[in-house]
Amino acid sequence: MALGRSLLRLLKTHGTLSLQQTRTQSVAVIGAPFSKGQKRRGVEHGPKFIRNAGLLERLSNLDYPVHDLGDLQFQHPEKDEACMQVNFPRTVGRANQLLAKAVSGAVGAGHTCVMLGGDHSLAIGSVEGHSRQCPDLGLIWVDAHTDVNTPMTSPSGNLHGQAVAFMLKELQDKMPDLPGFSWMKPFLSSRDLVYIGLRDVDPGEHYILKTLGIQYFSMRDIDRLGIQRVMEETLDHLLGSNQRPLHLSFDIDAFDPSLAPATGTPVIGGLTYREGIYIAEEIHNTGLLSAMDLVEVNPILGASRAAMEATAALAVDVIASSLGQTREGSHVRLDEIPSAKEDTEQLRL
Repeated sequence: MALGRSLLRLLKTHGTLSLQQTRTQSVAVIGAPFSKGQKRRGVEHGPKFIRNAGLLERLSNLDYPVHDLGDLQFQHPEKDEACMQVNFPRTVGRANQLLAKAVSGAVGAGHTCVMLGGDHSLAIGSVEGHSRQCPDLGLIWVDAHTDVNTPMTSPSGNLHGQAVAFMLKELQDKMPDLPGFSWMKPFLSSRDLVYIGLRDVDPGEHYILKTLGIQYFSMRDIDRLGIQRVMEETLDHLLGSNQRPLHLSFDIDAFDPSLAPATGTPVIGGLTYREGIYIAEEIHNTGLLSAMDLVEVNPILGASRAAMEATAALAVDVIASSLGQTREGSHVRLDEIPSAKEDTEQLRL
């Protein structure tokens, strides 16, 4: 049965790819320099450091038109008191409302949208904005954490650990009305979500995972099954019955801290470089990636300049691999091998 689903998905995906190859692909990059979803300063510099690590040049080498839409300008209310122990609700809510509009506009214009964070609370606006254009999207959340606490289960009150709870329809009656979020309505079913890389899950989050039957792969599952099987099951789950747009939300702390030290909530025992890049490559190979986030790069938390640069370079590798860079090398397309005879005739002239 699993083989049959995989084959069906493969055939459908090939059909989708052949259609996509007939139109020009383009990428829109949106910077979101924002940190109020958590309390550690520095993550607002993530977009700048990722760009400085060569992101735009790398994407241009993939032969896509690349549109850098710059950084969003976020307004911070003078007073933003905690509500129900949630920190900075007005600031986070308004920032995500602005981001949702920007992502919706980019996807609606036909671009594959790349959102550079910033902290992971920004996924609220990024995924919601994507859903305005693609209401049937599937979400792949690559992270050490589930970020599905509700305000009542969150140990910290930080909204970067509650982002997914705002999206899920099944948690609508568990989410209070917070100031700054009146624009936000849940839009995602739990069956449309897959987690990869989990290894730090709070008790309330674990209960939500089990109660809602959310598909997830912890690091133990990756060790047990291997990353190829994990990606096969992920894509079968989201694409087995119908082809639809995918949203990849990638927290850099999904990687082991030895690879991505400049981040706010590192957890030992994370993805290897090869596992993380394989995830990105397999998502690209579906031909269905429509938007992605790369978040939680915090250059201030790097113990050295080398640590900062390594984390930013890793973020660039993930984004580029999600958009078509291969480990065989990225090459300009050739329609034919140049003729040696033509070169010889030129020399004679």
